Amino acid sequence: MKAYLNNNKLFHPELLKGKTTLVTGGRSGIGYQIAKLFLSLGAKVMIASRKEEQLAEAAKTLVELGEVAYHACDIRKTEEIISLAEAIKTKFGKLDILVNNAGGQFPTISEMLNDKGWNAVINNNLNGTFYMTREMANHFFIPQKEGVIVNIIACIQRGFPAMVHTGAARAGVENMTKTLAQEWADYNIRLNCVAPGVIESSGLSTYPPPVQEMLSEARKAIPMGRFGESEEVANAVCFLASDIASYCTGTTLYVDGAQHLNYDNMGFVNVMKSFMSPNQ
Repeated sequence: MKAYLNNNKLFHPELLKGKTTLVTGGRSGIGYQIAKLFLSLGAKVMIASRKEEQLAEAAKTLVELGEVAYHACDIRKTEEIISLAEAIKTKFGKLDILVNNAGGQFPTISEMLNDKGWNAVINNNLNGTFYMTREMANHFFIPQKEGVIVNIIACIQRGFPAMVHTGAARAGVENMTKTLAQEWADYNIRLNCVAPGVIESSGLSTYPPPVQEMLSEARKAIPMGRFGESEEVANAVCFLASDIASYCTGTTLYVDGAQHLNYDNMGFVNVMKSFMSPNQ
């Protein structure tokens, strides 16, 4: 394992002992790595996503690291979130940490994005994140006057070409985080964001050949010369979720190799226009 991913040297093995955590989108990718790391550091973890069968498969592996449970939930539906909250109460009795990782998007050029596509991503990434945050706060964090929320957003500081829908949604989540960090400070609730850049586990292999070629060049354009690893995102989430970051709230931590500072954001759009635009 690469040195920067050696978690045993980063965190005390009991850093999260006694903490109960909910990780949405926890069955795969970044969410799975977050759940894996939290379990290895002593936390009890509930993973949630829409597909119960895939959650069960993930839990079979995660249980080797600690106490884990799963519950199917569509974050766009408040009634399912309330059912998830009740399941957490029954299983663990409390919730200390919420990691809002669930979401979804697809690459597109903006002039070809229809109402259905826009609304689907906004409803999932923005509305769903708020619904989950509100319900877990009302069920757990506000009554117990303590809680931590980490929202996974994206590299949006200079806009998000080819992803206008999720860029808008993630920007909304970031502003929501800043707002609630102030409103809920009296309840001792901390909220922060982690903004990953291009991560190797993000389904990059599913893109067509022209995009694959662009991604190969994109690696060189990132100041650190590589894409990130999901474990690196998990490390950042763990820092913000733990007591190490007890005076951090309302902030965004970029995990992107300086991509948000110095990177050609239009590369993806230009490639997509070459084979998607009706005007070409």
